[in-house]
Amino acid sequence: MHINPCLFILARPPHQIVWNYEQHTQYELDIYYTTRLAQLVNDPSRFDRSNPIDMELADKGILVEGPEKHIEWKWDELSKIFHIGTKNIPCENVPRNVNEWATLYLHHCAEVLSSPPPPARTKQYPVERIALERPSWGELGEVSLLRTLLNRRTSRSFDNRPISLDQVSTLLYLTLGYLNERSCPDAGFDARRSSPSGGGLNACEGYLYVRNVKGLDTGIYAYHPDEHAVSLVRRLPDEPLGQLLCGQHFINSLPFGLFITSRFDKLWWKYGHSRAYRMAFVETGHVSQSFLMVATALGLDTWLTGALADHQVERLLDLEQAPEQPLFFVGCGHGDSQVHCPELMALLDKQDVMP
Repeated sequence: MHINPCLFILARPPHQIVWNYEQHTQYELDIYYTTRLAQLVNDPSRFDRSNPIDMELADKGILVEGPEKHIEWKWDELSKIFHIGTKNIPCENVPRNVNEWATLYLHHCAEVLSSPPPPARTKQYPVERIALERPSWGELGEVSLLRTLLNRRTSRSFDNRPISLDQVSTLLYLTLGYLNERSCPDAGFDARRSSPSGGGLNACEGYLYVRNVKGLDTGIYAYHPDEHAVSLVRRLPDEPLGQLLCGQHFINSLPFGLFITSRFDKLWWKYGHSRAYRMAFVETGHVSQSFLMVATALGLDTWLTGALADHQVERLLDLEQAPEQPLFFVGCGHGDSQVHCPELMALLDKQDVMP
């Protein structure tokens, strides 16, 4: 017999939890089962069919007949656990036709709506909200989708020119705003954004990093999509932006950026299975692409990163230990549209002339 390779063990005194993340099963082991499992991990050949503990471990899939083969994996075990552990959603009754699906879906929505929804925000900001003007679309009216797609690029060289509050308003409204131009009631979820959202939950939120925006003081702001308004969370920290983004200091002159967070509590409310964690990142990707496309259409250079100094950013956004977590950062401004910063280009040029 072999130890199932798709297990992890959690210490939950006075017991251990053995979790089969492939089959979505978990078992609580007392000291006797824990001790015996440790012996078999050390030497699987000690498996004894006359031992009732051994047979029960085999019956529950903790021990398996032969070594199981899995896809080649070059990352660490944590990413493998995440990928395999969120595959194959457990579903007792798979709908056999569209009528069964509709019935089950409405039943699920009714069940969800029977419990109180999460609050509009995980944190309350008592300071006065700053209302933003509705976009006029003037700068966007003559820009084609094709031209925007072709022009979008990742830039790493920005100067100190500011962007306007009108541009910020347009960016926020078309990225995270609840669009007045659209309404599609669906089992109680009628707020609609420009990008798709799992379950219509709009689980993403935005926090503005404002360093050089005409008409808006520097600081960190929370965006309120229901009012198309912002509220100050705190003044800008002393450390430069690059320090918050894992040392990417070429971005320190960026005038404006957006930390995109995910409201896990919204996802938990409607979807109890951990596969919904995948959707948090998928939705974040949709939102970030909308931001980049709108910024490009406005004639701005764009930049994006998932390399966050998480603990620092959580403190900055006042989200420590909160069911809302930062996942991504996008920014825009003016520059020379170069994919590399001048410092890196200088090093590359120096390498070119070396013998």
